[in-house]
Parts: sequence; C-alpha cells; structure tokens
Amino acid sequence: MTAGAGPDGRDSSKSRGLFSLLKAPVWIFAQVTGPRAEAVLIPEGPWSRPAVCGYGDGVTGRSVLPPDQYVASLPRKRMAATAFFRDDQGRVLLVNPVYKEPWDLPGGVVEAEESPHAACRREVAEELGLDRPPGPVLAVDWVPSRPERPEGLIVVYDGGVLSDAEVKEIVLADGELAGFAFVPGNEVAGLVTPLLARRVASCLDAVAAGAVAALENGSPTA
Repeated sequence: MTAGAGPDGRDSSKSRGLFSLLKAPVWIFAQVTGPRAEAVLIPEGPWSRPAVCGYGDGVTGRSVLPPDQYVASLPRKRMAATAFFRDDQGRVLLVNPVYKEPWDLPGGVVEAEESPHAACRREVAEELGLDRPPGPVLAVDWVPSRPERPEGLIVVYDGGVLSDAEVKEIVLADGELAGFAFVPGNEVAGLVTPLLARRVASCLDAVAAGAVAALENGSPTA
C-alpha cells in the first residue's frame, strides 16, 4: 500500500472523501515489513503531504515505541516478601529490627531477577536461620507512595505454625535483629506501624478463612 491510498488499499474517491472529513490526523501504512509497518501521518489537508513519523503496530496504526524504549518507559514498583509464622497458640511471630523502632514481620526486599518466593525464603534464612520453603501466598498488599519511599507491592507467604523444636532453632541475624517474639493478635498493633497492624489483622482473617487476602494499604479491597 502506498501513501495516498485508502485504508483498504484502493485509491477511491470514497476513501478520499471520508478521510478529508476527519479533523484529527490519520495513520495509514506506507510499507509493511513482517508484523510491523512503517507508518505515515496524514495531517489535516491534502493527501500529497504525508510525513513519516515512526512505526505502527501493523493492526491499529497507532505509533509504537521500539521494544527497548517501551520496556524502559514502563513504571517500576518496589517489591518485598514476608513470612507469616504462628506458634501453636496462634500468636504471630514478629521481629525487632535494630535499625528502626517498630517491630516487623520477617522478610525484606525482593532483589533484581529474584522471585518473591525465593526472596522470602532467603530473608527468613538470613534473619532467623530457618531454611524452609515458604507456604502458599497469604496476602498481596499494594502500598501507595509515601514521602520516604515509592509505592510498593508486598507479598505475604504463609509460614505455617512453628513447633517448639523449630522455635529453638531460630538464630537471629547478627547486627540486624535485636529479638523476636510471638505476639497475640490483639497486641500486635502496640508494636508495629498502623499499616502493618492492618496487614497482620487481614492475614489472621485469611488464615481463618483459608483464603488469600487482596489488600490495599493493609486493608481488604472488598
């Protein structure tokens, strides 16, 4: 198809008449190469003044960035993975980081080219000395941006119930954690941030229901 042809490839007066009525610029295809097509932008006015502008997707005619530029333009999200352990009384395992005041769930940032599942296992091994595969996903929490950090996605895995023998095997990461404790659900809010308190409460509900909690800022989405 050449510039100046109608959308169906035929140089018809009907095609010319239709496109002359359009107020916005119109994409047409000038040369097809495989699944993509070089596109020309027909500005308002005569058909004889096409301006080559880029590449279309070969179907809709919309301008498409080269793959590397498109990938580079995609938004990035911070991601973390944590484990939700309980004891035989249903209390929640919290850790006490030395670098901040509030307590937290064991876990941490998902590194580049690392899956959340692998990150959770790595963090638990580093922080608690327990090398065990995480259980199923218990909650996924989208957290909006804050002044000190960008938006993020937190994946919480069910760590299950730790036996007394497993608790005795815990070895805290040197220089990172000051301690750990199993805390009743109704006392968690006194040790953690309001965000984590909401997340823990939602995780306890998910454990009881045998479900996966979809959360935004710690609260259920529905």
